Amino acid sequence: MSQLNETALGEQLIAFRHELHRFPELSNQEFETTARLRQQLEQHQIRIVDLPLKTGLVAEVGPVQGPLIVLRSDIDALPIEEQSDVAFRSERPGVMHACGHDFHASAALGAAILLKQQEATLPGRVRILFQAAEETGQGAPDVIATGALQEAVAIFGIHNDPSLPPGVVGSKAGALTAAVDRFDIRITGTGSHAAKPHQGNDPIVIAAQIVSAAQTLISRNAPSADNAVVSITQLHSGSTWNVIPDSAWLEGTVRTFSQSTRERLEQRFREIVLGLGAAFAAEVEFNWHAGPPAVVNDAHWADFALQQATASGLEARVVEASPIGEDFAFYQQQLPGAFVMIGTGEPYALHHPAFRINDAVLLPTSRYLAQLAVAALRSLEQA
Repeated sequence: MSQLNETALGEQLIAFRHELHRFPELSNQEFETTARLRQQLEQHQIRIVDLPLKTGLVAEVGPVQGPLIVLRSDIDALPIEEQSDVAFRSERPGVMHACGHDFHASAALGAAILLKQQEATLPGRVRILFQAAEETGQGAPDVIATGALQEAVAIFGIHNDPSLPPGVVGSKAGALTAAVDRFDIRITGTGSHAAKPHQGNDPIVIAAQIVSAAQTLISRNAPSADNAVVSITQLHSGSTWNVIPDSAWLEGTVRTFSQSTRERLEQRFREIVLGLGAAFAAEVEFNWHAGPPAVVNDAHWADFALQQATASGLEARVVEASPIGEDFAFYQQQLPGAFVMIGTGEPYALHHPAFRINDAVLLPTSRYLAQLAVAALRSLEQA
């Protein structure tokens, strides 16, 4: 295998990211993305671990002996119509890499290539996860079920952050992203003529009481120092102006950073909703759909990841926790590790239809990931 100089590698990674961006695929449908990654890995003679994954794959560099470090990236896109003006915009209507997973996968590919170039001197193995279905929260559990983390000592993951300047790596010990839970509430009342509401049981009035009561969940049930968010994002009822409907449906999300607050808010929300249903003599169904838990960084590895950012020529910064969700948290239930944010300095937030990535950050991120993995292996060797 011929050695790529950094200029050539940077150009190759940018071209590859643009290709992924043009042909985005939704969660668990990343067949072409997986094939493109496989082709690149095979071209650079990087071995692929044989695992029963529908989409996504796992590569490995280094000798069989020695400790195992894991780097994680994700590869799926979102059901969003792209509104950016880039020349390589999505060619698939209604699907877009609006969260930068094309950037994550390309950066991890670059790290794999850089690690392959120094494979003979590695004091252990590095596994690189190209994980499917992060946006549904099910990709990480699927990878874990294959045994891909067996023998691993630590895991590191990245996510781009448009709010941080280019060249900045942000992380912190403890909770970095929130637990993500979804709820839906169905109210069954009794319909009637709008002029005779006393003959029915209006589900819209009950829904309004639930919306109002939900706003007290945080202020009256969570410690003031414990950040949490409750948002009701859908409320559907009725079909015309002069009929009181017989049902209403609400949906939303709760974001928390501690397990105790997560459990407390679910309990109190359920009690409030069912209590209001009883008070209004209506049938109320409350469903809670647990998503990924909070990403909680191991203190040692979070500090280590920031140190390696500085060592690789980037700026390290301790950042505040964010209420976004990440299924990387499932990996941290299996082994210690750290999740870090990579600054891209772009104007549009994650999941925005005009979202874009600063390509200049791609190669430095690959270098950082490779250095982080090598330094982690060497630190384990010396321990």
